[in-house]
Amino acid sequence: MTMQLKPETIVIEPARGRQVVNWRELREYRDLFYFLIDRDIKVLYKQTVLGFGWAILRPLLSMVIFTVIFGGLARVDSDGQPYALFSYAALVPWLYFSTALTASALSLVNNTDMLTKVYFPRLIFPLTPIFSKLVDFAISFVIIFVLMAWFRVPPTARLVYVPLLVALMMLATAGIGLWLAAMSVQYRDVKHAMPFLTQILMYAAPVVWSAALIGQRFGPTGRLLFGLYPMVGIIEGFRVALLGTGPMPWDMLAAGTASALVIFVTGLFYFRRMEVTFADVA
Repeated sequence: MTMQLKPETIVIEPARGRQVVNWRELREYRDLFYFLIDRDIKVLYKQTVLGFGWAILRPLLSMVIFTVIFGGLARVDSDGQPYALFSYAALVPWLYFSTALTASALSLVNNTDMLTKVYFPRLIFPLTPIFSKLVDFAISFVIIFVLMAWFRVPPTARLVYVPLLVALMMLATAGIGLWLAAMSVQYRDVKHAMPFLTQILMYAAPVVWSAALIGQRFGPTGRLLFGLYPMVGIIEGFRVALLGTGPMPWDMLAAGTASALVIFVTGLFYFRRMEVTFADVA
């Protein structure tokens, strides 16, 4: 007696009601999510001489340039710490933000073949760089402790706040990435604007200068308003947690968390709204 197996039927239905994310569907496609993360990590340094050494070299070279120009020539205040450490502690979260944001924003445009031929939750694409870029972040983060030992700067007890800062960093990056990814399919100007946009965002964040200047110039209200840009509180938080440059900027972190949540939730809604047009426009 032979058994006849019934072919599996997959039914693709539009989202219903106010459901923004189909968590069950994302869970079913988790293997694809893991594969794309692994692919991003391997492809980035494929056929390179230094390999993962670039994760160390990029922030170190940027640190040297910033130290010479802003620490040496411009004499920018570094909150009582060596400017090399001061800038590197900011460059680590910033480089994660800029690289993950760019990859997330262009994830749909750069994968149009998969987008138009195979069905899977489109949300996987912009979220993949948010996790794959953590590898570079972790590698460059370890070098901070090497530099701290070199400059004889002891770690502080505020290191316990680093996981919170990393989570907020990922949330802010994912939220903005969702907006830009959905927009990039309809408006290809996003691809050309990304280098310019990340450059503006870097100088708007306290990467080469101290966030203490905001309070000195604009007072507590100015600090709170400026903290609505999530990377301001995140970068300053990393400096405080690692180097003890001052009190933890809870006001900026609170404002940044609120704006990051708003950006992320509205980004999910906008992504869902535009998702039905991705295959047609791509």
